[in-house]
Amino acid sequence: MAINKKSLLFLLLTLMLALVLAACAGGSNNENTTEDPAEETEGTEGTENAGAEGGDLILAVLSDASSLDPAGSNDVPSSVVQANIYETLVNRDENNEIVPGLAESWEQVDETTWSFKLREGVTFHDGEEFNAEVVKANLDRILDPAVASPRLFLFEMISNVEVVSDYEVNITTEYPFAPLLAHLSHNGGGMVSPASIEADYEALNGGSDPGSVISENPVGTGFFQFDSWTPGSEIKLVKNENYWGEDGAKVDSVTFRVVPDSQVRAADLETGNVHIIDPVQPNEVERINNSGVATVNQKASSSLAYLGFNTEKEPFNDPLVRQAISKAIDREAIISGIYDNYGIPAIGPLAPGIFGFTEDIDAVEYNMDEARALLEEAGMADGFSTTIWTNDNPQRQAIAVLVQEALAELNITVEIEVMEFGTYLEQTAAGQHDMFILGWSNPTGDADYGMYALFHSSQKGNPGNRSFYENAEVDALLDQGRQEPDPAAREAIYAEVAQLLTDDAPMAFLLHTEYLTGVSDNVQGFDIGTDGIYQLRNVTINE
Repeated sequence: MAINKKSLLFLLLTLMLALVLAACAGGSNNENTTEDPAEETEGTEGTENAGAEGGDLILAVLSDASSLDPAGSNDVPSSVVQANIYETLVNRDENNEIVPGLAESWEQVDETTWSFKLREGVTFHDGEEFNAEVVKANLDRILDPAVASPRLFLFEMISNVEVVSDYEVNITTEYPFAPLLAHLSHNGGGMVSPASIEADYEALNGGSDPGSVISENPVGTGFFQFDSWTPGSEIKLVKNENYWGEDGAKVDSVTFRVVPDSQVRAADLETGNVHIIDPVQPNEVERINNSGVATVNQKASSSLAYLGFNTEKEPFNDPLVRQAISKAIDREAIISGIYDNYGIPAIGPLAPGIFGFTEDIDAVEYNMDEARALLEEAGMADGFSTTIWTNDNPQRQAIAVLVQEALAELNITVEIEVMEFGTYLEQTAAGQHDMFILGWSNPTGDADYGMYALFHSSQKGNPGNRSFYENAEVDALLDQGRQEPDPAAREAIYAEVAQLLTDDAPMAFLLHTEYLTGVSDNVQGFDIGTDGIYQLRNVTINE
């Protein structure tokens, strides 16, 4: 869908009206929306008044999953569902430390080999046994070129998976790979039933798409198991009554209901039709917190919001043009005007708190005069016409409008096109765009995840490099960062990459947002990770 001038004016007026209505509903002005956020949301994690077990937990979410195969997608709407069906060998705790998962313990045998002792007595939802052969089958499948997993980059350094015994497996990497444990904590390494893998390969050999069987009927070891999926409408999971762990799920079922309209989501929360909504728009925070029936859970995220350029298309193959556009974007205006200050400006691809983040770079600053000078140097002083693509996310659409207005001052005419999320992912992966607005979370907490998939030339398209960026120096440094065992040396490598990316500008780094999730006061035990993954295991409903 293209946005013309009339539509843009309507959108801006709608946003302004929404701000006014939100302020009126809250009974106070907008300046008070960020005061004492911890106090406002503290009750969402409390257990003092925990509800009884049971019930159907209903979440209203913006977008549907694209795949329920952990090897078949690399987007957050899919991951939030997958993470409740499948489990990984190791997990990360709230301090970003690696803790046991399906592996009880592990040790590094040498610089390229890790040994994992697996839990015994774990079964999949279909009754299949979890063991070392299953680990090998899952990792071999992700590495299989025929599967063409968009999450291959997470595990492509693995050269061999050896079954030592029923419950011991050795993983060998092609080279020393420092963040291996962090990568194994990613839900892309979620363990799938061996029967499902076998059935999926049979379907693949018969001409079906890889992952089609697994996605339609996902089978893991998690505390929830798959029940049904009506694409575009809802996904339902039910409690795994035979969960191996001592603490399984508390609710009977979880329903992920797709509700694209933010106002409808908020109304559903306030009327009790749903228990949790994601995302809450910043201008809705005060209204929900003052509703008397729900509060907003605020969580600093590891995610990056960015404006990407297709660097294989003219004029975006010229770094001067890319730098000019990046300098023309007022990030503070985006954060204050669209996100109501729920976010911080991004100076690079990594958020504070991620390993490898540094402030010691010469970051891009908003400067229209410098932007004009760069365009003149590139021979583009008269401007050009182009498009910005975005998906059905109102904040991204609003960013597109502000960027469109800024670029008009540089004689750059921009048409905005909005499309459904699945279609958007497919077409940006195919490189059919000029500019696009998207986000990237960091579920491993490591710089490798935040940089390799987005900027290494081997990752063009679906894995993450939708800018189709290629820089031999960046490639070499990212390869080196993966192999360097010394943490301090790795940090220095990623600081150098960050500066190169700032100078070369394959994307304009915009902001690191806060996750804003509306939670009914009847819900206890809910949290969301810095990677945007819902923590639903301990949720109870008090109704």
